[in-house]
Amino acid sequence: MTTVRVKENEPFEVAMRRFKRSVEKTGLLTDLRAREFYEKPTAERKRKAAAAVKRHYKRLMGQVLPPKLY
Repeated sequence: MTTVRVKENEPFEVAMRRFKRSVEKTGLLTDLRAREFYEKPTAERKRKAAAAVKRHYKRLMGQVLPPKLY
């Protein structure tokens, strides 16, 4: 659980921004959204395989040098 202590004379907006940043850093919202609905095991495997293929192609495109435009 993410907690943020509001310091003395600290505006609410600043504390809220710190809270949002800490929640984003821990990945809590993405985890909650992923677990919001039940996902069948086959669908989960399919999603993970597609993500692995996407990562692989992204890594390959990063290694390939772009063509010279002159």
